[in-house]
Amino acid sequence: MTRRLELTPRGPSGRRTLAEEAAAELHALILSGELPSGTPLRLEELARRLDMSQMPIREGLRRMQALGLVEIVPHKGAWVRELSMDDLRDTHETRLALESLAVRAAAGRFADADAKAAAAALAEHVRLSKAGDIVASRQAHTDFHFAIYRAGGSRWLPRAIEPVWQNSERYRFGSRQTRARIEQTRQEHQAILDACLAKDPDAAEAALRSHLEGAMVRITETMAARAAGTPLD
Repeated sequence: MTRRLELTPRGPSGRRTLAEEAAAELHALILSGELPSGTPLRLEELARRLDMSQMPIREGLRRMQALGLVEIVPHKGAWVRELSMDDLRDTHETRLALESLAVRAAAGRFADADAKAAAAALAEHVRLSKAGDIVASRQAHTDFHFAIYRAGGSRWLPRAIEPVWQNSERYRFGSRQTRARIEQTRQEHQAILDACLAKDPDAAEAALRSHLEGAMVRITETMAARAAGTPLD
């Protein structure tokens, strides 16, 4: 099983500190849209909502700031960063640059264990998407990509990708996961995996870029529809 790309993985004891728990709760609320972009993040309100003191909440907000999900300005407060086309394009271009490097490195040294982990995560992603479990399917999607990126052997590339990845997750909203969409996404992921299995860096990068470009188009269309007040598919 691949390591889950949690914001605050549980330690050997299986427990988190209060600060880690606060960060994980805030992270989930932001990515789910329960704390939408632009929402003021007031310590007293969050402490009541999460049923904990303000100190771990404050540390949790700092961790969200490090991921780029929260803005904190001294003497003005904190709020969830706004979604915008400029931020989406910046996020997309950064992902293309970093993830292209990572998938090329992975394709050059892909091992059986890497293939097994990625294939299992992909199968889980498809199963959960069909079941309509959005949260769990997102985690499986993350597991698939990072099973590949970690195969490249770099200590730093997966860490560099994580905050950009987390920001991009905020833009995955609104569109309905039809059977056709799920199958299209599965084929895109399978193409990346097949290229890694073939140890073909050029094909792996091309498949990844095609996948990310397709996601960018779908997200852009969804944002435009929202702005226009058009019902989403």
